[in-house]
Amino acid sequence: MHPPTPTPIILGIDPGTCTTGYALLRSNGTKMEPLDFGCIRPPRQYKLSDRYLVLFESIEELIARHHPSQLAVETQFVSHAHWNVQTALKLGMAQGMAIIAAKRGGLQVFRYAPAEAKKTVVGNGQASKHQVQGMVKLLLALAKEPPEDAADALALAICHCRTLNSYVKRGEEI
Repeated sequence: MHPPTPTPIILGIDPGTCTTGYALLRSNGTKMEPLDFGCIRPPRQYKLSDRYLVLFESIEELIARHHPSQLAVETQFVSHAHWNVQTALKLGMAQGMAIIAAKRGGLQVFRYAPAEAKKTVVGNGQASKHQVQGMVKLLLALAKEPPEDAADALALAICHCRTLNSYVKRGEEI
């Protein structure tokens, strides 16, 4: 008889320089169990480089505590009407902190577009933050809706878990 296959733990990260959402889910193929979720909020008065360090160290700490095997991180969505180059670069750097921490921890890294995570969780790639919060609460049987950024990280982890249990691979491994 073979020993049971360990159930993977997925780390979902919704990167940001002011607030980074995180989520850890264990998936056994049919059920997803939330292990931890919340937000990393570096002090706003910190220089940007110091906020990146807080993000990196916080994500490394989550990895050391929960031992995930895979990271599902949100890709940047840049709309010319609402974003500028500096904002895109700052978010890219926050995403980079998560990727480097994950690679240092030996995790596989997968990227998902925000619309893909929303479509997987809500059924609509243009779903509102509130809709994502509500569906995440329902899908994971949470007592209350998680904060917006944590809900986005949970949606990324759910999206990746569903990809693991599907013949259709949606996430891009990087």
